[in-house]
Amino acid sequence: MIELKNIVKKFGDNTVLNDISLSIAEGSVTAFIGPSGAGKSTLLRCLNLLEVPTSGSIEIAGDRLSFEPERKTSQKDIHLIRRHSGMVFQNFQLFPHRTVTENITEGLITVQKWPKQKARERAMQLLEKVGLSQKADAWPATLSGGQQQRVAIARALAPSPKVLLCDEPTSALDPELSGEVVDVLAQLAKEGTTMIMVTHDLRLASRIAEDVLFIDNGVIVERGTAQAIFRSPQQERTRRFVNTLTHEGQGFSQGAGI
Repeated sequence: MIELKNIVKKFGDNTVLNDISLSIAEGSVTAFIGPSGAGKSTLLRCLNLLEVPTSGSIEIAGDRLSFEPERKTSQKDIHLIRRHSGMVFQNFQLFPHRTVTENITEGLITVQKWPKQKARERAMQLLEKVGLSQKADAWPATLSGGQQQRVAIARALAPSPKVLLCDEPTSALDPELSGEVVDVLAQLAKEGTTMIMVTHDLRLASRIAEDVLFIDNGVIVERGTAQAIFRSPQQERTRRFVNTLTHEGQGFSQGAGI
């Protein structure tokens, strides 16, 4: 469903992504892992054109867009690709002056021109899915971090995107609260939601990702199943990275599911 070809992203003279080509199947869950500054969040943001690639091409659900260094990408073309994805950010990004339901319905009403009642019904369906129907009229400030992130997931799912993009969805949460978010994402995975996530939480990746990509210095160093990447990586650079995280307490021997 998603195909990237020869994606390059430069910021000035700094090449952050260097000739990335990648195919992702519909209904799959893919995790990007790697050290800070490796380019994985930039790659994720290129998928919905929050960052516009310098060159290469992106195809999602049959819509294809090519990029060239000196050619500006129109807002119409950006929307063509962006409409296929929902984005979940690290720091939730909920509107503090709007209720939980209003946060979910805002885009449906203002951008997609849904009637208010239809948008509210959709919001209630999604709040039920993420286990927060009782918080429909609450303010974000009254919610825990885990609850806020679950609202953010519901908001991203509201327009029924083809793919859910998650940028470090648990990194701002303590382990107990992150468990709530992992459970919701695991359920979405079981339901066949196509997901791509950037994460340092290897327990999250090992639990729900079928496909794991280790990215470093703007290139895909290694790609494989969670079992292969976390248990027996083929590349020395991947092995060093995984060992560093296990030494920091993210080992997989207990409760990781692999």
